[in-house]
Amino acid sequence: MSLYRDEAIVLRTHALGEADRIVTLLTRGHGKVRAVGKGVRRTTSRFGSRLEPFMHVDLQLSTGRSLDVVTQAETIGAYGRRVGEDYTLYTAGTVMLETAERLVEAEHEPAVPQYWLLVGAVRALATREHSPGLVLDSYLLRALAIAGWAPSFTDCARCGEPGPHHAFAPAVGGAVCGACRPPGAAAPAPETFALLAALLSGDWPVADASHERHRVEGNGLVAAFCQFHLERRLRSLPMVERI
Repeated sequence: MSLYRDEAIVLRTHALGEADRIVTLLTRGHGKVRAVGKGVRRTTSRFGSRLEPFMHVDLQLSTGRSLDVVTQAETIGAYGRRVGEDYTLYTAGTVMLETAERLVEAEHEPAVPQYWLLVGAVRALATREHSPGLVLDSYLLRALAIAGWAPSFTDCARCGEPGPHHAFAPAVGGAVCGACRPPGAAAPAPETFALLAALLSGDWPVADASHERHRVEGNGLVAAFCQFHLERRLRSLPMVERI
């Protein structure tokens, strides 16, 4: 039995037997890992509360044949309670965790950029640095960009003609010019394009100053873009409460 240490954020858990729990983790050095927390559902467990969704933890694990085993857990960021106590934060955060698990499919393959992006997004939710809806949309756009699906909000995503343009098509890759515009493409306001570009680049002064109607229009476009490229519906997305 070999031991290793890593930092992780907890993506998902489900019960195993009477007292154990299977924990799905996104780790810094080992990518996605599924591990067993033995006895963590007992009230006497030393680290059961640390192995809950949204928790940022330092772990020691032992390798197993099918599932690793958590042998130690120390808290780095106690985000679980702060996110879980607020429905708006919780639903936005759940979409982030589901997206991260979907994008990092293979287990034990490092996905360092996705790990740091998720840690930063969950921290921003828990500390209420920005509107939860903006944090979620920024996370989704940047996570997809890391995965190879970076949207364009200025130049035409199909032919590269310099923008700004007035149509948006998720299947094409973002903004499209008049010649490349497919039937059914959306026609968002210029301010919405500016907001989405700010969320993708992390320009928070611009994003925070945006108007509510452009945020609403933008999150619809982000949801459509995300679900098209993930090729499956995010189960948690319809539950998001947008404020």
